[in-house]
Amino acid sequence: MRTKSLKKNKINVVTLGCSKNVYDSEVLMGQLRANNKEVAHEEEGNVVVINTCGFIANAKEESVNTILEYVQKKEEGSVDKVFVTGCLSERYKPDLEKEIPNVDAYFGTSDLPNLLKALGADYKHELLGERLTTTPKNYAYLKIAEGCDRPCSFCAIPLMRGKHKSKPVEELVVEAEKLAAKGVKELILIAQDLTYYGLDLYKKRNLAELLMQLTKVDGIEWIRLHYAFPTGFPMDVLEVMKQEPKICNYIDIPLQHIADPILKSMRRGTTKAKTTKLLQDFRQAVPEMAIRTTLIVGYPGETEEDFQTLKEWVKDMRFERLGCFTYSHEENTHAYSLTDDVPEEIKQQRANEIMEVQSQISWELNQEKVGKTFRCIIDRKEGNYFVGRTEFDSPDVDNEVLVDASRHYVKIGDFTEVMITEASDFDLYGEPVK
Repeated sequence: MRTKSLKKNKINVVTLGCSKNVYDSEVLMGQLRANNKEVAHEEEGNVVVINTCGFIANAKEESVNTILEYVQKKEEGSVDKVFVTGCLSERYKPDLEKEIPNVDAYFGTSDLPNLLKALGADYKHELLGERLTTTPKNYAYLKIAEGCDRPCSFCAIPLMRGKHKSKPVEELVVEAEKLAAKGVKELILIAQDLTYYGLDLYKKRNLAELLMQLTKVDGIEWIRLHYAFPTGFPMDVLEVMKQEPKICNYIDIPLQHIADPILKSMRRGTTKAKTTKLLQDFRQAVPEMAIRTTLIVGYPGETEEDFQTLKEWVKDMRFERLGCFTYSHEENTHAYSLTDDVPEEIKQQRANEIMEVQSQISWELNQEKVGKTFRCIIDRKEGNYFVGRTEFDSPDVDNEVLVDASRHYVKIGDFTEVMITEASDFDLYGEPVK
């Protein structure tokens, strides 16, 4: 019979999935720290909280495997308690309780007070914007809204995160000020849909006003926009981007597809012509803007003709950044009633073809940067290189600027001017300009 450890509880928070989950874990850890709990992020601890992802098949599998791994550790006696929270838990709680009963308790995405209670802590309302950041000290995610009201056929996020709910401008400014006081220089604005921001609170799309307020925060030098929806995009945001040097000339706008029959079935509320015009307007308003998008291939009913339309359009649009995913058939979504009729190997082949096209475009665009100097933020040192980014690059998903650490020194967390000396398809190499 195993004996319960007598050591003081140390809570290990394990984060899976997207930047929204990173943010939620940081808020959880901030609350625990304020309750004088010993807390760690993805380190050893005898109490484990797993913040899961339930978005697509691969993410769900990773979440389930992680739960099973810690349940095994519990059975072996190296862990005392295992709690599960996040999107997978929100979406499949009854199934999980039945299939993996050895977890101490499951909590959904809006169950933070109850989760804290289970961990012997009180939810402190006064901790506005207080969190324990897990990213490098120079950047942090700022979640400006929760949930989503969009009807996209393939997406399970509204099932897991609920309806769109904006945070007030004043709260976000306070949170930004607290992050700046800790040395954060770059804010990455995240939400399921940035462009919907403010409609519920202010009866208008209020992202531009929020950006103006955030630019006034001392210490914040870059503000980056993630996850903008193309339908109903508030064009006043581009005016702010053009006028305000703190707003990075960068936008992440997941477009998913471009063939009209697929867009209609996906319930995206737009067409190929409208989307193309929107991107042309972006480039006209802010010519130096880097546009990142994500695409889905292998959606039910996607014909070879639909795919070729997408592929040719990617060639024409020459996105600075692009990611491509294979369609995942998710229960309780609108598209689940359709037949998942594109074979897995065809899905994969199509994704590979899109990424080959993008790789060539990225290589060509990167060659144009050779000999030019860019302001870069240095995130970390890895092996023999300092690793930084330009304003056109987001952490983890975009290009990196590599500076040879055996020949040059740059300070981690600081901005530095770097001249690009060499470029590959997804990396830039450079030397600091003295």
